[in-house]
Amino acid sequence: MSKGITSKNDDYSAWYNELVTKADLAEHSAVKGCMVIKPYGYSIWEKMQAALDKMFKDTGHSNAYFPLFIPKSFFSKEAAHVEGFATECAVVTHYRLKNDGNGNIIVDEDAKLEEELIVRPTSETIIWNTYRGWIQSYRDLPILVNQWANVVRWEMRTRLFLRTTEFLWQEGHTAHSTAAEAIEETERMLNVYADFAENWMAMPVVKGIKTANERFAGAVETYCIEALMQDGKALQAGTSHFLGQNFAKAFDVKFTSKEGKLDHVWATSWGVSTRLMGALIMAHSDDSGLVLPPKLAPIQVVIVPIYKSDEDLAKITEFADRLHAELKAKGISVKYDDRDTQRPGFKFAEYELKGVPVRIAIGGRDMENGTVEIARRDTKEKQTISQEGLANHIEALLEDIQTNIYQKALKFRSENITEVNSYEEFKEVLDGKAGFVSAHWDGTPETEKKIKEETKATIRCIPLDNKLEEGVCIYSGQPSKQRVLFARAY
Repeated sequence: MSKGITSKNDDYSAWYNELVTKADLAEHSAVKGCMVIKPYGYSIWEKMQAALDKMFKDTGHSNAYFPLFIPKSFFSKEAAHVEGFATECAVVTHYRLKNDGNGNIIVDEDAKLEEELIVRPTSETIIWNTYRGWIQSYRDLPILVNQWANVVRWEMRTRLFLRTTEFLWQEGHTAHSTAAEAIEETERMLNVYADFAENWMAMPVVKGIKTANERFAGAVETYCIEALMQDGKALQAGTSHFLGQNFAKAFDVKFTSKEGKLDHVWATSWGVSTRLMGALIMAHSDDSGLVLPPKLAPIQVVIVPIYKSDEDLAKITEFADRLHAELKAKGISVKYDDRDTQRPGFKFAEYELKGVPVRIAIGGRDMENGTVEIARRDTKEKQTISQEGLANHIEALLEDIQTNIYQKALKFRSENITEVNSYEEFKEVLDGKAGFVSAHWDGTPETEKKIKEETKATIRCIPLDNKLEEGVCIYSGQPSKQRVLFARAY
């Protein structure tokens, strides 16, 4: 098949957009700003969901579901929160349509809602209004709830997976009796996200804290994981928020402590979205198509028969069926592509485009010799190996591919973190190879804002593993005790 993908070195944005559509991950929908996630793309998201859902449940969380619609008055109760989302909200004002008598469907002007409803951009308000009825005493705490849902944030400029008006995500919302317990939960879930990013997505991340300017609306502290894409831009891959008592106070959620004292509940929220699909693509893929880490690949192994006669095909199929059963017993997903409508070369290109980690080609001569040709997607290396012990070889190869993809991404990130000590040097790096720029900052929102206005670079995070060092801010010259990570970002 002809892939016809623009080289990422020529036009990274075009490369990304073409890869998403040509690899059958997603496409634009009839609704402006929204996307259709196609079966192959959704199967990757399902694997992400399954892994994350298990991690959430292993840390004591349960799933629930809350309404899509939120009364507008709920947003007025937490000032910072409503200000943060006001420009992104989709508002429902009427509840009925009617025929205008000329065959046209119009909004029934007499069916106006008494109170407008907001299509959820996030669920803190509706959930904390609900928690008020669930919580009376310390015996009701903690509440550890997660929701898998869709949300709407009105976007003017959209890109498939990275920024769409409607997207899929999970959002955790927990309630606690103490600040210390809530902070512990916030950090625990940040570590869960980092674990998933690195060990499932094969994507190294920096764990850190957001500045006040970048903090989630209504949060006391926002923790994040930041990843570096192959074009040198950063991508926020997940966030975990310590909400303090802000939402509990806004919705009057109180509990009686063991000592009989009445106090407001402490809260967290945390989430990742289908934006992770975009991160997965941009962190690893190449000009030939997707490069998927085996743990998230819908098809981990594809077997392609090469034959000249029905007799050849029958022998190959018998072997393929045995291998399929052996691999399935090891939890490995396999596809045997014996379609007679496409030639082997077409199939090779198709599975390379779709990022299938391991491809096995087997022909009549292979059956005579007791061998197969095996190709790995990450390095494109091919080798001819014995059929004996093949399932064990493939199992080990998949583990090696997972590790290799991560190590390659880690090496790229290490080579693209640059320490600078002056504003001129800072701008030179951004206009050159970009990546993460480690620099001193004076801690003021004003300086952060000016740097963003002048360079389009933002402080991605204050790394949690930062070492303290004396320095001066690259912009103001004021004293600084640690470096932060800047980057241009998605």
